[in-house]
Amino acid sequence: MSSRREWKFFFVLLGIFLICVFLPVGHPRFDHAVLESLYLVQWYARKHVVLCLIPAFFIAGAIAVFVSQAGVMKYLGPQANKILAYGVASVSGTILAVCSCTVLPLFAGIYRMGAGLGPATTFLYSGPAINILAIILTARVLGLELGIARAVGAVLFSIVIGLAMHFIFRNEELSRIGSHAETPEAQETRPLWQTTSYFASMVAILVFANWGVTDSSGFWAGVYSVKWILTGISAVAFAIMLFLWFGLRAWQTASVGLAVLTLALIFPKYPLVPFVGGLTGLSIIAAMGNSEMRAWFDSTWEFAKQILPLLFIGVVIAGLLLGRPGEEGLIPSRWITTWVGGNSISANFFAALIGAFMYFATLTEIPILQGLIGSGMGKGPALALLLAGPALSLPNMLVIRSIMGTKKTIVYVMLVVVMATITGLIYGAIFQNGGVR
Repeated sequence: MSSRREWKFFFVLLGIFLICVFLPVGHPRFDHAVLESLYLVQWYARKHVVLCLIPAFFIAGAIAVFVSQAGVMKYLGPQANKILAYGVASVSGTILAVCSCTVLPLFAGIYRMGAGLGPATTFLYSGPAINILAIILTARVLGLELGIARAVGAVLFSIVIGLAMHFIFRNEELSRIGSHAETPEAQETRPLWQTTSYFASMVAILVFANWGVTDSSGFWAGVYSVKWILTGISAVAFAIMLFLWFGLRAWQTASVGLAVLTLALIFPKYPLVPFVGGLTGLSIIAAMGNSEMRAWFDSTWEFAKQILPLLFIGVVIAGLLLGRPGEEGLIPSRWITTWVGGNSISANFFAALIGAFMYFATLTEIPILQGLIGSGMGKGPALALLLAGPALSLPNMLVIRSIMGTKKTIVYVMLVVVMATITGLIYGAIFQNGGVR
């Protein structure tokens, strides 16, 4: 074992062996934490992979195939108009009701196509953070002031984080500009309005299929009650576009549509069944279609291969440490409640740090935070968690590292945590005498 590589492998193997030897199997907290990690993986697989991630993979694959690199560079590249680039990226979350994991394929798609690091990370943060439904629910449940602070803080956060990432890594951005300088202007194969409509239909499917209820009455609840009808209408429009503009044959789209309709009639109470049928049919006809369709499917599959394994590893670790919402992992929940009381620097920092590593599905952060506030959590730490939690998670970090590298990922996470801490301190100092209803 003379080589350095062999010694490194030996110590890794030794470390794994020692962990196996000293695993506290049989200890109630450890056994429960392992069970919680498995429950979280099961919940994640059931609730997020089919409805959130797979549609997002298809959108990311479409970005790579149907959006020209020159077009991305023009609007989101390092030399694009800064007001337009950061403005569009910072409000993307008002359209995309996605979580910190679902936004990853979309981020990977635009970043690899040449989007500047600043606008890309602005989009990465804003996608899950500026969710209009979550902000409304925050205001209704936790108080208007906290809802407004979350909305304003998230928009400003996304822009500041993007600008900071661009400034810190400006030399690397210059090299990226050089690598894309020779990119020829791609010849558009179809009008921009067709491509835009195609993407809008896919985003509509993603949004309506994952629409959450914020109240038992009102406009948002009304949308929730017909979410699957709206999803179906969006899917029909999407299928028509594939036939008219993207070269799919009529019998292909019709056969998939008939299969989905049949499944919907057979399983009226289980809309996930026809949804899975539609995704399966789309995968088959895309993989067997013309060269453009096959390229789309191949690109989608590449994103899935890269991102899914890392996400599941991250979910297992997050479940082991923190458990599911309302349950405990290795870290006792009473520690968290104790450490986030008041408005000290440590309380705000700890709230931001825990939020950054914990996985929150869309809208679940609000009832969790409501319970923490009821247990004595301060106002500042509450906002710090709201600003760091939905936009980051341990699974999210693992995937970001595979896309833009370790150094950029560490800086991005540090920026989110530090800014959430500072914002929480300021907010807590201003509103510490008020009550959260």
